[in-house]
Amino acid sequence: MKNLIYTILLSFSTSAVSFPAEAQLFASAEVASTPLEFEEPPDVTAYTFQYSTSDTEYLVRFREMYGLDEAMGTASTDLERVTALSRWVHNRLEHDGRQDLQTRDAFAILRAAMLGKSVQCVEFGAVLTTALNAVGIPARPLFLKASDADTRPSAAGHALTEAWLPDQGKWIMVDSQFDIVPLLNGQPVNAVELQQALASNTKGLSILGSADTSAKSYFKWLHRYLYYFDTVLDNRFGVKTAATGLMLLPEGARKLLAFQRQKLAAMRYTRSLATFYAPPVPTALPAAKAEYPTAGGGQ
Repeated sequence: MKNLIYTILLSFSTSAVSFPAEAQLFASAEVASTPLEFEEPPDVTAYTFQYSTSDTEYLVRFREMYGLDEAMGTASTDLERVTALSRWVHNRLEHDGRQDLQTRDAFAILRAAMLGKSVQCVEFGAVLTTALNAVGIPARPLFLKASDADTRPSAAGHALTEAWLPDQGKWIMVDSQFDIVPLLNGQPVNAVELQQALASNTKGLSILGSADTSAKSYFKWLHRYLYYFDTVLDNRFGVKTAATGLMLLPEGARKLLAFQRQKLAAMRYTRSLATFYAPPVPTALPAAKAEYPTAGGGQ
């Protein structure tokens, strides 16, 4: 079952940097023209998210080996740390949606990059997720899927990162492939908040990050993917992780059972914002030999 999940995760390979090309591929896709609605109360049956603490051996080794403290420089707020590490990942990796490294292990991804290999959007998200957790900022992968992601053969989604800002008490989306943090009136937002703002034509949207991508072109390209949102329940490092995912469904939306015509396995579903965006509770791990699945503890 885990291998099936990894296959689905790896098939994000068609998310390309070229906005015009993606726009043409998605010309017939339905883009939500109104803000998506979700349930507010948490689910009666709780879902357990798991996160590692920053003193986990795997994360300590990653932080020290790649000099993350130096990469963050003089950053003094959680948002500044997030943007500094997003830029660090952005500058270390080259994107090519046709490449497939067959791993979500950050060490392996960065080694491959040093050898000149390009990566997919999923690998950008995996490395940033690792880096953020290593410096004490809880983070998890976020997979965005279009409304017709089950029937499209390709270009049906995008992968990035969600980070929890302890000093603001909220989840925000971070796209290190483009080095972008979306802002609304100067404040970072999560993916659902971004969809609602785009669909409402809300003024005050902007981006924080490098200047090589415009906010207008990025939002136009991304908007079509903001329909289904899913992440991973087990976000621990240094141990073999479970492959179960949790997908946030808008009100009135059917359950997405396939992605790019491949069955989604080990997926749970919720319509509750409170459930999907529950504050993270780090999980202390006992000393153990690290096990790194080939596809990196995927979706």
